[in-house]
This record gives sequence, C-alpha cells and structure tokens, in this order.
Amino acid sequence: MRKQSIGTPTLFSISLLLLIFFSCAPIFAQKKSDPVFSNFVYQGNDAVYNEHPLKADEFYSPILQGCYPDPSIVRKNNDYYLVCSSFAMFPGVPIFKSNDLVNWKQIGHVLDRPSQLKVENSGISAGVYAPAIAYNKQNDMFYMITTQIAGGMGNIVVKTTDPEKGWSEPYKLNFGGIDPSLFFDDNGKAYVVHNDAPDAGKELYNGHRVIKIWEYDVQKDQVIAGSDKIIVNGGVDISKKPIWIEAPHIYKRNGLYYLMCAEGGTGDNHSEVIFVSEDVKGPYIPANNNPILSQRHLPAQRKNKVDWAGHADLVEGPDGKHYGVFLGIRPNEENRVNIGRETFILPVDWSGKFPVFENGLIPLEVKLKTPAGVENRTGKDGFLPNGNFTFNDHFKNAKLDDRWVALRGPREAFARPTKNGLEIKAFGTNIKDAKPVSALLHRQQHNAFSAKVTLKFNPLTSKDFAGITCLQSESFNYIFGITKKENKTYLLLVRTEKGISKVLDSKEITAGSPITLQVAADGDNYQFSYAQNGTSYQTMGGIVSGDILSTNVAGGFTGALIGLYATADNDIQPAEY
Repeated sequence: MRKQSIGTPTLFSISLLLLIFFSCAPIFAQKKSDPVFSNFVYQGNDAVYNEHPLKADEFYSPILQGCYPDPSIVRKNNDYYLVCSSFAMFPGVPIFKSNDLVNWKQIGHVLDRPSQLKVENSGISAGVYAPAIAYNKQNDMFYMITTQIAGGMGNIVVKTTDPEKGWSEPYKLNFGGIDPSLFFDDNGKAYVVHNDAPDAGKELYNGHRVIKIWEYDVQKDQVIAGSDKIIVNGGVDISKKPIWIEAPHIYKRNGLYYLMCAEGGTGDNHSEVIFVSEDVKGPYIPANNNPILSQRHLPAQRKNKVDWAGHADLVEGPDGKHYGVFLGIRPNEENRVNIGRETFILPVDWSGKFPVFENGLIPLEVKLKTPAGVENRTGKDGFLPNGNFTFNDHFKNAKLDDRWVALRGPREAFARPTKNGLEIKAFGTNIKDAKPVSALLHRQQHNAFSAKVTLKFNPLTSKDFAGITCLQSESFNYIFGITKKENKTYLLLVRTEKGISKVLDSKEITAGSPITLQVAADGDNYQFSYAQNGTSYQTMGGIVSGDILSTNVAGGFTGALIGLYATADNDIQPAEY
C-alpha cells in the first residue's frame, strides 16, 4: 500500500487539534464534586455452601451465580464458549471460556460497542434476549444470534473467527419472533430456528406459539425469503394448550435431527422438551417421556430449592458424556427471586434414542461430580469463583473487570480507574431514568451477602448525589448515599417502588471525609450501614425488605444489581428530609 505523505501542519489543522484536545480532555478532568470510590468488597455467605463443602472431585451448580440467564454453549476442539442474556446491560452478552465445563473465565462481551448494542432508551428488561452461540466448521466461524428488543435492531447475528478477539458488526435478519439459534448441517447447509406467533388468525389461546425454521445463506448472512416452515405448533401436545414453546436448538446425532425447546414459560411451569425427525425440516415427533428437565412438579417447600429449570443447550463434555446448561433460580426464604435466573449444568444421558438430563426431574443437588480427570480450580488461576467467595476490587487496573456492567451505555463514558480509586463522572440522569446512567453495577450472586465500598465525595448542590444502589429496575431500587441541603451534607437511604421514592432515613455527616457504605442481606432482610472510621458501622433505616429487588414484585427478567452510583440530577428534594 502506498503511504500518503504528511505535509507541514497548517494553522487550521493545529487549531482543530487543539480544539479536539481541549474539548475531549476535560471529560475526566476531576472536579471537587466528582465522587471517588475505593476498596469495593463483595462477600457471599449462603448457608447452602457452608453446609455442603466440596470434596476434591466435586463442583457447585450453578456454575454462573447471579443474573446470567438463557445460557447457550458451543465447543470447538477442547474449548467451550458460553453466552447469556444481558438485556439493557452494557456491554452486552457476557461470554465465558472453559476447557472442562467446571472452570470458567470471562473473556469479555460479544456486544461491546454502541454500533452493536442500541439500548440507550431501553427499560432494564428490554435489550438482548436469549443469545445462541454456534460454530460452523465449514468456514471456521463462530456466530452469535439473538433478539435485540431495542433500537430497531430485531433479530441480529454477529460472527468472528476468534471469540477472544472481538465480533463483527451486526447483520439484521429478515424475520420476526424471538429466541433464534443457528444450526450448521454437515452437508454445508445452514438453518435458523426460532419462536414466533402463529399465523394471523390461528392463535388458539394465550401463550400459543410456534417454532419456525428458515434456510440460512452463509454468504449473505441472511435467511432465504420464503423458506420458512412451522415445525412445532403449540408444543409437545397442543390439545393440552402448552404455552411459550421457545429457545429451540437443533442437534444431529446418528443421522437424526433433534429439536430441543423450552416449554411452559420462564417461571414456575418451565421445562425442557425434545423432538426428533429424519429431516431437518420435520416432521418433528415429540419424545414420549417429555419433559426431559423440569422442577415444576416438586414440593414447594423443599430444602435448598432450585426452580424454573429450562431454556437449555447441550454439548459433549471432555469425558465423552453430554452435558446441558440451563437456567434456574434459587429463591430466598420468602420464595422471592432476588438473585435472578442463573446458569446451571447437569450431565445428560444420551445412551438411548433421546437425551435425558440426569436427575433433572428430582430436586437439583448443590454439588456435582467433576468430569473424569477434571480438577476444580474455581477461584484460582484466574478462573471465576464459585460457592461462597469474596470479590475485591481496588480499581487499580486500567481496564475495568468484566463483572462490572453499566446500563444502556458504555462504562467508559463515566467510570475511570485512577490511583485514588474509581472516579465517576455524574450524568444528568438518575437511576429512575430509562437512559444511560452513571452507575457501575455488579450482580447480586447470593441470598446472603455483604457489599461495601469507601466513598470520598463533596456534593456542591442538592442535585449532586453519590453512593451505592441496589437495583432491580429503574422503577424498583434503593439508593444509599450523600447529597447536599443548603450548607449541610446528608447521608440518605431512599426506597423507590413503582417509580415513587421515599426517604427512609437521613443523617447529617461531615462533608468531604471518606465514608464506607455497606449493604448486607440475609434473604429478604437488607441493611444499609455506614462507617466514618472504617470499622464501627451504624445502620440507617433499620432492617428493610428486599421485596422490591425481587422479580416477584418488580417483574422483568433481570436479577438484582449492586451499583456504585452518581448523579447530577438528584430528584429527592430538600423538603423530603
């Protein structure tokens, strides 16, 4: 390639460069009112893990704790890659890598650029639904296909030859519905299957859905117009009015095509079902022993309850056995779902015609046996921790840990690690806005946990606020932090329910001095406390309910998030405290 010569800079070009520099540089030029967070510590203390210590050949399920739902998994050689839904979180679609299905590292996110992820005006439970990852050995390419309920995106696909080196810009796909997945046949042909509504006028009952298949043009990255066909109508037995047949995946084994789907909706009636066909386009015949995975028929009061099991994907393990990843929930003592839907795993028996999740129809166990020859190294050597663990972040690294996410926009737009801690530039939006907010968020991963952080902040006006948040959505959350009233600085605890905020407690504090803020939960009981000397904590507001942090009360599809939050649009008026 011929290089262009660079001439002497003109006065105009120098002026332009100076203008760009001085307009961009102040983005993170710290003001006195910018909060700095340091020494974040999250610690889990669930009784179930204390009561079930691991032996050398065991590991815990869920393998991904916290809001990591709708898992999809693929294998290339000895590498496994797993993705999950992320809704309006940014970056989107967390991706994990393993060599053994036990020890996992997060290698980043699939959708990590605004050009790929347009969720800036989305409610927290909109955005990215049910990503599915696939590998096409014909062109040595990985694909991630998903439905993006935001920004006019719809169903999209991105691709890469190396999941650790970033993904393409999205290709918008010409079909409706949700939950698409790709299947690459060994003859080079490709297909998309997905959930959709029945044809116009043919919906028989509320929740009646179908599974469609399309031929897929790998060269154009587009479905082939007119190739669509309904391959499942309603579910396993439409006479029983099954609801929400969805999350389809096709597998080929011994010359037969297997279609596995979730059925019953992602709640108390969730399950996984399987069909078989001699042709990829059907007809698909359901197995006579469906469902092959469910917890819906079990006693409600069982110990160490796991529920809502379904939305699964299958892969061959390192020991030659098959395994299935799927979502499930671990409710608290009030049967509320604060942690959200997590990623579990079970071995799968495929010795017969149909695959069956081993012990998938009885109460799920806390521990599983590792595949033969696999050592449990979770929490070591860079692998994600599991069970009860502590996560410390001193914000000393230039790059934020992948476990931190923002809402509706890039983290880097407001959060910057510095030598003193994490500096957050407050946006003119607050936590109740369905817009990008300046909050760096970590998933709640246990029913019993504590999270604390030290904050240095000197608010200048009543519009300035900084502290921590426990967030289920923009309409249901707690905020606990510092603001200004006239010439005094206050610490506030605020509960927001259905978008209406109420101050639960307030206390005048010394302006500008470091303060440690802590939230601790034991099931449904949450406590917010502070320490100005780093050791002696005082509780604000007493014990408060975590009800608004549950999907039972708040609705939606996410789990609770714990955030480091700042705003220049505090809307709690001085008269309210």
